Amino acid sequence: MIKRMLSALLAPLICTCLAVPVQAQSYDQVVQAEILPGWRNSDGSHMAAIRITLNPGWKTYWRAPGDAGIPPQLDFRGSHNLAGFDVNWPTPEVFSQNGMRSIGYTEELVLPVRITPKSAGKPVRLKAALDIGVCRDICVPQQLTVKAELPSQGKRDARIAAAIADRPLSANEAGVRRVTCRLSPTQNGIKLTAKIEMPSAGGGEVAVIEAANPEIWVAEGTSKRQGNALLAETELMHVDGASFIVDRSTLRFTVLGANHAVDINGCTG
Repeated sequence: MIKRMLSALLAPLICTCLAVPVQAQSYDQVVQAEILPGWRNSDGSHMAAIRITLNPGWKTYWRAPGDAGIPPQLDFRGSHNLAGFDVNWPTPEVFSQNGMRSIGYTEELVLPVRITPKSAGKPVRLKAALDIGVCRDICVPQQLTVKAELPSQGKRDARIAAAIADRPLSANEAGVRRVTCRLSPTQNGIKLTAKIEMPSAGGGEVAVIEAANPEIWVAEGTSKRQGNALLAETELMHVDGASFIVDRSTLRFTVLGANHAVDINGCTG
């Protein structure tokens, strides 16, 4: 059911054709996108970024957008000299929208992308198709396509460097001691209760839980502080209502606090 709902939301996407090679703009000029060409690293990888800018008051969404958000989709097919890529999401904000939670960015998002070229030392032609949601009073799906040739050397871009630095802390950096998960069956799926033993990230902490399997939908959960631990609770369901198995080692926990965010991979029983 959830998959059908997402398909219905993304069906009316409006395609934007480019008149210039590196920048795209939505038909209503609410959102613009471009590629920041970036620089080549000493290991042969290339650091570039997709820059999304929105009109004042508008926002777009993080990789796990919350129940009120639209999941972003990035497609790099059509690129040349591209062997692989890794998207580095900066720390997002938490919003309350009609009594529901959403997670994302306001007015600008610089999204670093680490590119692995097929042929070292040669330029990469990067093409990215973006299916994203943008919201103000209403939420509107948008489709943008951007492309640019990345130089074989290039130079460091402060905007990309700042976005890389604005990442969640690792579990070690944040002093996470242990993460344990308890699973129990429900009528529609599996209830997950996680105990994250870590110092406070500040303020009202929000724990976001993601499953590696895209067919598993994770409901908006609750989180509360209990001494030196953060307790997070949610429900996991298969998008087609089928049975499934949860691999604890592939679960991803992001704790968003007032002082910093923390990225944690896996839990034990």
